[in-house]
Amino acid sequence: MSEQNHKKLIIVGSGPAGLTAAIYAARANLAPVIFEGDQPGGQLTTTNEVENYPGFEEGITGPELMDVMRKQAVRFGADSRFEYVTKVDFASTPHRIWVGDKEYTADTVIIATGASARYLGLASEQKLKGFGVSACATCDGFFYRDKEVFVVGGGDSALEEAGFLTKFASKVYLIHRRDEFRGSKIMRDRVLNNPKVEVLWNTVIEDILGEPDQGGVVGAILKDTLTGETREQTIDGIFMAIGHNPNTKLFKDFLEMDETGYLITKPDSTATDVPGVFAAGDVRDRVYRQAITAAGNGCMAALEVERYITELET
Repeated sequence: MSEQNHKKLIIVGSGPAGLTAAIYAARANLAPVIFEGDQPGGQLTTTNEVENYPGFEEGITGPELMDVMRKQAVRFGADSRFEYVTKVDFASTPHRIWVGDKEYTADTVIIATGASARYLGLASEQKLKGFGVSACATCDGFFYRDKEVFVVGGGDSALEEAGFLTKFASKVYLIHRRDEFRGSKIMRDRVLNNPKVEVLWNTVIEDILGEPDQGGVVGAILKDTLTGETREQTIDGIFMAIGHNPNTKLFKDFLEMDETGYLITKPDSTATDVPGVFAAGDVRDRVYRQAITAAGNGCMAALEVERYITELET
């Protein structure tokens, strides 16, 4: 392995966690290389408006925010590469990482590959992401003040999203493919007793109506799972709340994970069970999943990397 391909720090994944880690690590003269993967900037690049990230009074689009972070990291010496890590080996040190056939080694690694929201798999859904289709009520609920929205799902996440959205929306329709919720009793009771929420039992979305350049979502085709009948209903926004998949498949043979695939880190730390490997952002956070918490995680990981490398060199 050539010296050129050995790095003090490699960051796998981008988004607020990876790019914040790159900013802090670069300012600490660690010359980090960040492999941004197949979605540079992460999930936030699918968000049309970000109004709750501190420092942007008038709001900013997700892609713009990620571009600003990337430029800031590069200005301090980070090496941002739009390449995809295909293989890792954390069984020995230095840690080994491959991008296609090219191998790199690193003293430390920060994993910031995030988690991907589950969607229904409709072509119209993909087209309208960020234009009325969202997977984060906390992020986008404000935009639906006095409007009507769908929430899709039946677990605690869907029930919580529906309850949160009643703070803004005039009406929340909770769409569930079955005739009872999977969520906890306290969450079920809270939603069922909310006058702003109407549950559409035994119902699925067959298609989403609208165009990104014509105001986004305007309605949906709903299907009754018992009768097979379909109908069209106008709606202003649709929130998917059917879970997230942490992007951790690449690391399953090397790092400790919980039963759903989220990376497990030590208490009050971003350190994984493998020395020199750290995790930041939604890849380890199944609770908050916000840009600001991911960025905070990235800061923590970079500071821990700096201390780890200092100890290696002394």
